[in-house]
Amino acid sequence: MMVLDRQRMDPALYRDAMSRFAGHVQLVTTALGDERRGVTITAACSVSDNPATILICLNNSNARNEIFFKSGIFALNTLGAHHQDLADAFSGRTHLTTDERFASGNFDTLVTGAPVLTDALAAFDCRVIEMKRASTHNILFGEVVAVHFTEARQALLYMNRGYHTL
Repeated sequence: MMVLDRQRMDPALYRDAMSRFAGHVQLVTTALGDERRGVTITAACSVSDNPATILICLNNSNARNEIFFKSGIFALNTLGAHHQDLADAFSGRTHLTTDERFASGNFDTLVTGAPVLTDALAAFDCRVIEMKRASTHNILFGEVVAVHFTEARQALLYMNRGYHTL
């Protein structure tokens, strides 16, 4: 058996190519005791409808994301065009405190206690059922235990390093 040398993709080149990949902007949130955390992401998708399962990817180099790995819960909040400021707040671009970030939206809880954005296009309340480390990120698989959604509105997308609507 012949083993080929693995060539590594230049990370900057890869990020440039991925910037052309349109992603739906999501806000993933969690809570543990009195502590809350939210992060704007595009790396999330449905895994199955039976049982209802989704996955999210979180950068493991940010120590503040540790709460997601300890809490065992998360909510995936699908953002609409009207949430661009909220997306910026939770992306860290605005340098707001956690309390200021959560004050920029209206949040409630469903089943798990993870913060759910009340006007999200859709929100998926999840219990973590599996976690995998993959290079720079952790992949969290969540069993959906409750959903909440509002009227259909324009979606917020991220592509070419900027927001777009659909």
